[in-house]
Amino acid sequence: MSRFDEPLTKALDPKTAKLLHSVLGLETVGDLLRHYPRRYAERGELTTLDAIEVDQHVTVVGEVTRLMRKPMRNRGGTWLEVEVVDGDGNKIYLSFFGKGSHVAESRLKPGRRGMFAGKVGLFGSRGRPRWQLAHPEFELFEESEGSAEEFAAAPVPIYPAGKDLTPWAIRRAIGIVLDTLGPLDDPLPAGLRARHGLQPLAEALVSIHRPKDFAEVGRARKRLKFDEAFVLQAVLLQRRQAATAWPAKPRPRRDDGMLAEFDKRLPFSLTEGQALVGEEIAADLACEHPMHRLLQGEVGAGKTVVALRAMLQVVDAGGQAALLAPTEVLAQQHHRSITAMLGDLAQGGMFGGTAVTLLTGSMGAAARRSALLDAASGNAGIVVGTHALLQEHVQFADLGLVVVDEQHRFGVEQRDALREKAGDGRPHVLVMTATPIPRTVAMTVFGDLEVSTLSQLPSGRAPITTHVVPAAEKPHYLERTWERVREEVALGRQAYIVCPRIGDLEGDEGDMEIAIASGDDERRPPLAVLDVAELLTQGPFHDLRVGTLHGKLPPEEKDAVMRAFSRGELDVLIATTVIEVGVDVPNSSVMIIMDADRFGVSQLHQLRGRVGRGGLPGLCLLVSDFPEGTPARARLDAVAATLDGFELSRVDLEQRREGDVLGAAQSGKRSSLKLLQLLRDEDVIATAREEAAALLSEDPSLTAHEGLRAEIDRLLADERAEYLEKA
Repeated sequence: MSRFDEPLTKALDPKTAKLLHSVLGLETVGDLLRHYPRRYAERGELTTLDAIEVDQHVTVVGEVTRLMRKPMRNRGGTWLEVEVVDGDGNKIYLSFFGKGSHVAESRLKPGRRGMFAGKVGLFGSRGRPRWQLAHPEFELFEESEGSAEEFAAAPVPIYPAGKDLTPWAIRRAIGIVLDTLGPLDDPLPAGLRARHGLQPLAEALVSIHRPKDFAEVGRARKRLKFDEAFVLQAVLLQRRQAATAWPAKPRPRRDDGMLAEFDKRLPFSLTEGQALVGEEIAADLACEHPMHRLLQGEVGAGKTVVALRAMLQVVDAGGQAALLAPTEVLAQQHHRSITAMLGDLAQGGMFGGTAVTLLTGSMGAAARRSALLDAASGNAGIVVGTHALLQEHVQFADLGLVVVDEQHRFGVEQRDALREKAGDGRPHVLVMTATPIPRTVAMTVFGDLEVSTLSQLPSGRAPITTHVVPAAEKPHYLERTWERVREEVALGRQAYIVCPRIGDLEGDEGDMEIAIASGDDERRPPLAVLDVAELLTQGPFHDLRVGTLHGKLPPEEKDAVMRAFSRGELDVLIATTVIEVGVDVPNSSVMIIMDADRFGVSQLHQLRGRVGRGGLPGLCLLVSDFPEGTPARARLDAVAATLDGFELSRVDLEQRREGDVLGAAQSGKRSSLKLLQLLRDEDVIATAREEAAALLSEDPSLTAHEGLRAEIDRLLADERAEYLEKA
């Protein structure tokens, strides 16, 4: 067994091992050694106090300047107050009571420097509150370091810690492990390390935890970042290799089938991008191994047409295609739009045609039996559905293509469940997303897929103007918002109003699509569809035709509302984010997003893509109570400033933890990216991918690279690898 895999219960005393596991989730020596310092303190430049917040567990580095004995107010005796100052002159006060106050008084002398850890609070009166740590734990530098020279020169690592577990307790535990570490199998070959100037793994681990200077920290971080990128890329490339080893039935294009007839009937010309991506997909479908391709594109770039052409190619070749959508509203919308685009090709005819069947979890028994029979018999060449398609009793006659819409809503396990329904071999897989993805994220989250991008919008798409409505600062702006809706309706157009919540319904939280919370617990509850609808229908929209749509409505009612809106029988649709993707009503020209600060950047971009689709200029108004200068308002201003989804995806990524991007937030596990930052380290990721591809081409099974194989096995065996399976 590698030393990295040794349990902490064997390497450390039971109490410390238990604390490390319960507070930080660390289980092995490798986990502990990869718990890197959050920052480093310089003794000559004490860490400032200006970034701490109330009730936060903090570690402060500072110098004791004075001690004061103070009487207890309500009982006899005294307590000790210690003043600590950082390098910028900021002060924090430590309070000690009882016997602890005498111990602290004997050790904390003016001029002594150290680290002080505890829960910070604000105390004081008459408008002069002061930062205070009650009974903090502390460690003085002189007591914990070696010679004076070492003390003066070496940065002090400060680790992410928690209640009952101080940074120096973590440092001691790491020190014990480092002292007994011994030789390690290095996952990076010596030649690769030499090419890129990377130090050996054992040396890097010592340097990041016990640096002599900051240059040593930099060298260690360079090596360990590359490790993270390289191992991750090796895993993804191995997955790609494994996928191409599976057999798949070729589905070559025919010149005389439904696809050719569909292309003849198209009332518009494909964009250059659609044509190019279509050729890539057609070539993939003709191969004897399964296609695994990601199709990404701007909102309204025409991904559905590209996917439908791929499905028709498979149907022409005697197979079936399944389109998996994340919600019933989107599945119904896809079913309607595909049926409409196909016309009589969806009902049979001189070119054969094929049935297009809808299958969702809440269908009636008779309709469900009919849909299941269509799929199992092969009568339905195209089956559109939700997760209901994944159920065991759903069978296909010859499943040749799986199209997954909005990939981030599904895990690999769900895609695999659908793949298993293909019988011999595996179906081809096309994954679609309307959320543009930065190159580095595509190389990490989707590193096992070929990536095609549609960046060109079809002709007829009108520009969308976006503005922020500061409702709290300027209430009359909100009144003007409702007037703008009425003006558009008077011109014969329609409007969406989106709210983050349904209303006073049991289980309401399940339909809330709030990507980024404000962090302010004192805020009012998010605005709800039912409440906003009542206010507007009794007020400024009293004479308009208003409908509501949310995830708790029965399927037939949701479908009826969407059909009514599509036919122009409703002027305004007030909804949750069930209309976020796939909904296409060309006559809608206005999108009002209430409490817009409660949504993520990419989600706002998705939502506003519902307007401007029919040649009418689009207007999107982002309503928020947040004033200028706040982070939430900055996000909204960024969305208002550009229609470039790729630029917004970078803004979105900059404001989220790396683990969120890779799916760790959804899986509930920690990300294994400790140092690597997807935007800042793009060059590192690209280089690591090239090196991993070269190594795997020479040694696909890694028989000559035991260290790398062990690192990959460790990653895949660890539950934290779930972030590879979620996106």
